[in-house]
Parts: sequence; structure tokens; C-alpha cells
Amino acid sequence: MIVAPATRDLEILAGKMTQWLGERLPGAGDIRLTDFSYPKGAGQSHETILFDARWFENGAERAQGYVVRIKPSSFTVFPDNLFDEQYQLMKMLSDGGYVRVAKPLWFEPDAELLGAPFFVMEKVKGRVPVSHPPYAKSGWLSEATPAQRRHLWEGAVRQLAAIQRVPLSEVPFLAGPDHARDGLAQEWDKYTRFVEWVKDDPRAEILEAGRQRLLALWPKNQPEGVVWGDARIGNMMFDENFDVVAVMDWEQPSLGGALQDLGWFCTLSETMHGKTSQMGTYLDGMGSRDETVALWEEVSGKSAADLEWYEDFTQLKMACTGVRMDGMRGTQMSTADGLRVRLKLA
Repeated sequence: MIVAPATRDLEILAGKMTQWLGERLPGAGDIRLTDFSYPKGAGQSHETILFDARWFENGAERAQGYVVRIKPSSFTVFPDNLFDEQYQLMKMLSDGGYVRVAKPLWFEPDAELLGAPFFVMEKVKGRVPVSHPPYAKSGWLSEATPAQRRHLWEGAVRQLAAIQRVPLSEVPFLAGPDHARDGLAQEWDKYTRFVEWVKDDPRAEILEAGRQRLLALWPKNQPEGVVWGDARIGNMMFDENFDVVAVMDWEQPSLGGALQDLGWFCTLSETMHGKTSQMGTYLDGMGSRDETVALWEEVSGKSAADLEWYEDFTQLKMACTGVRMDGMRGTQMSTADGLRVRLKLA
């Protein structure tokens, strides 16, 4: 059973969005919206729909691709609703030129039109290294040359590190509750609440044991910084030259510290194209964990000391999400023994 947000009648959506878009393009006439579709491999937490628009303005025909992203309602993977913050962060990153993201254009807080608030951003053209099937085993990245993969890997790490150049004064809206407003405390509070959120699952005791293990090994190095939240190559889009054109899926941002994303990125890289992948070795051309850490430190100007702890924290985060998704599927794909191994409890 695949868990994903509910879909909708795209013809009805086209009619609604035509009028809505016309109100935001006051000089446009004869607006025509076409090619509505759900992107392949997307939809794990947000309903996301692609479409194209054509119109006439000042006697000339114009065209633009768009993406509409709709706030989750009944389908919620995470305990925190950060939909507004997601849009604000993307707009700040785009306006400031800090990180390559799809340009956010409009935010609609009124739920009347689509049943929930939504925002629209420009559609970016490119290719995404998908997880299913694994990008290291099949598809365009597996068929690329080692030099092309090296170029892609370096660009990806540089964009990851560029997030840490964002001044925290630009993102006060990402602050957490009063008792955990920023830094490691904010991310720790989030996942402490996540463990509590899934407490009715029989594996919740394993999650709590993992949390207690991490608490006993609390890291000394806690550099400040913005958290992307799902830092991986599979959430980046690349052009034909293997350059990053967009960093995507900012749905769980915070001020939780620089090493949150690096820990997540390294963990997922090892799983998808590294030593713990199906191949058992690095995909030729893709940087190793040590190379990733070295380049990240060089570009970000921050220390990756104690990264192993943040990688273990990543495993707890992923375990929480897996348990939540299992509960939504009505299955238990993440076994108790598997969780113990992941959380270093066995």
C-alpha cells in the first residue's frame, strides 16, 4: 500500500486556478492552463501538482510553467505544521540568492478554493535522482560518466553547505517554542514530541530507548544554522550539465543547527550510493563520506566535529517517520529488530 495525499480532479482544478491566476496577472488576457499532472515520485507529505500557463500580455504571447503545493490536512506525516514557514523560507532563499530554489510567487491562505491553503512557484526544468528505483542502480545518474557524477556530487554538497551561509537574522519565523527556540534544543524538542506522538505504536518503546541513548551521548559541537529538513541528492534537481537548478522539499525547516542537514545528507548518501548501499561500495565519481565532510566544512566554514552523533540522530528521525508511515499504511514494514539495529540498541 502506497501512502500519499489524496488526489483530485485535475480538470476541475484547472478551472479554479484559471480564475485565481488571472487575478494575480492583471495584464494577462486569454489565460489557458494545460498539462496538469502529479510529479512522479512525489507526494509523500504534500499534494503537489504541475501545470503550464499561456496568455497574452501587451500584444505578446507569454508562457510559464507553475507548481502548486497544497497544505496537508487529513494526511500528515509530521507532527508540526510548517507550511507557512516553508513558503517564507523558500522566498527568502530565492530573493536573497542564498540557495537555488524554485521561485515562490504567491501564497493563498484562504482554504475556500482548494480546500486548504496553497502556494504557487515557478516550475523548474531538470532531472531528479529518484529513490525508486535507486538512482545508483538504474536511470540517468547510473548511466552518467564518473566525471559527470563527480560534478553533480560537488554541486550538491556546495548547495548543502550554502544553506549555512543564511544569516539567522533573516529567518526569525523558524524559531521554535519558548523552551526550545533554536539550535539542537529545537530539533531535539521536535523529535521528542514525535516519539510521544506515535506512543501507541508497539515499537514506541524502542524509539524512546534510542532517544535516551542519544541523550546520554550529548554532543559538544552544536554549530548554529538553518535546517533544510530532508537533505539529500534525491531532493535536488539537475540540468543536462549536471548542475543543481533547484533544492526542493523544505517542509520541515528549523533553526536546529548546521550538522542536522549534514548528518542527514551523509546518512542518505551512504544508503543510496555509498558503502551501505546495495552495491556495497561508492558509485564511481560520487564523493565519499570523508570527501563530503571536507568540502562541506570548506564551503560552510563550520566544524563537523561530533558528526557521528548527528548521523545517529538522523536514524532516530528516520525511524520516527517510518513508524508513522507504517501506522498510516496499517502495516509494520519497519520491524522491531530492524529499529533496534538502526538505533544501535542491538
